[in-house]
Amino acid sequence: MSQQRMRKTLTATGLAGALLLSGCSDGTGDLRAEIEKAKQRPGGRIQPLPEVKPYVSHEYQMADRRSPFLQSLAGENPSGPRPDVQRPREHLEQFPLDTLKMVGTLKLGGGNYGLVQTRDGLIHRVLPGNHLGQNDGKVTSITDARITLVEIIPDGLGGYLERPAALALAD
Repeated sequence: MSQQRMRKTLTATGLAGALLLSGCSDGTGDLRAEIEKAKQRPGGRIQPLPEVKPYVSHEYQMADRRSPFLQSLAGENPSGPRPDVQRPREHLEQFPLDTLKMVGTLKLGGGNYGLVQTRDGLIHRVLPGNHLGQNDGKVTSITDARITLVEIIPDGLGGYLERPAALALAD
């Protein structure tokens, strides 16, 4: 019985496959007609390929100089200004320059002191040669209306620049 059942299953599977394949045999008639119609149309003109220009080599003449694509090293310009990293920091160097305010001057013992107030309200005396601000600012002169200093700031290329700055007497 099982063999008879197996034959019936194989026969049914074979008939189903034949029916499925017969349904697919002529479904491409519309496609073939479109292809024939396209073959009957006249062909167009093909545009020529663009002209390829020959490569002209160029020899780089600045090979002995620093590459413009590499960041310069910090020690590249030893003659420029540099902050003194060995110098002990003064108290007013911990404050940004824009938070310090000149509030007056004081003549004491032949010296002309500038009076600088910090954000916390404390007043400090400075002389030419003292440092203040976070950019290695060195006081160069003190007048009745202004404390002039020079800051050393990074130039963005690994070196430093000197920049003049001042604190003016607050009105």
